[in-house]
Amino acid sequence: MNIYEILQKVGIVPVIKIDTVAHAVPLAKALKNGGLPAAEITFRSEAAEESIRAISKEVPDLFLCAGTVLTPSLARQAVDAGAKAIISPGTNLETISWCKEKNIPIIPGCATPSEVEACMREGLDLVKLFPSEVVGGVAMLKALSGPYASMRFMPTGGVKPNNVKDYLSQKNVLACGGTWIVPSDLLKAGNFEEIERLAKEAAALRDEVR
Repeated sequence: MNIYEILQKVGIVPVIKIDTVAHAVPLAKALKNGGLPAAEITFRSEAAEESIRAISKEVPDLFLCAGTVLTPSLARQAVDAGAKAIISPGTNLETISWCKEKNIPIIPGCATPSEVEACMREGLDLVKLFPSEVVGGVAMLKALSGPYASMRFMPTGGVKPNNVKDYLSQKNVLACGGTWIVPSDLLKAGNFEEIERLAKEAAALRDEVR
């Protein structure tokens, strides 16, 4: 499957800041067992690169993305570690160019129509609406669907259990990014059983829509 098919099927991509590499593989297995075989490991901690490496080796069928990728050099680190896609909070043309040259899927963050158009000029048809709720959420997606009918979005930022079905119901949304599935306190405590339960709840919400 290509990235579009994978994201359409997964529906919800857990967004994770991981501080302990030893937690990476058990976390990946918990998400997979919970029905969410994907993860965005953000480069917001020193453990990100090695966590991606560990998951890529031990749970290779998880669709593993690197998030908070701000530069081409960071993208290179993530890909070398095993990330299958790059996600950024903003539209960084240098990082987009690097990923295009290497044939690596990239999902840049957009908050305005101008940024959406900048990504379209780069030949992209999938971006991240970020921070989604702050910039209008579902209403913004509906507004963007008119002039940018071919663009698909992965809204992230403020997506939660009480609104995720509204997001997933939009025709221009492939998947949502969500932080609620892996709360930092549960991850630090190594409570993978509870994380798996939250993943199952999220997967059930997805299945009500798709």
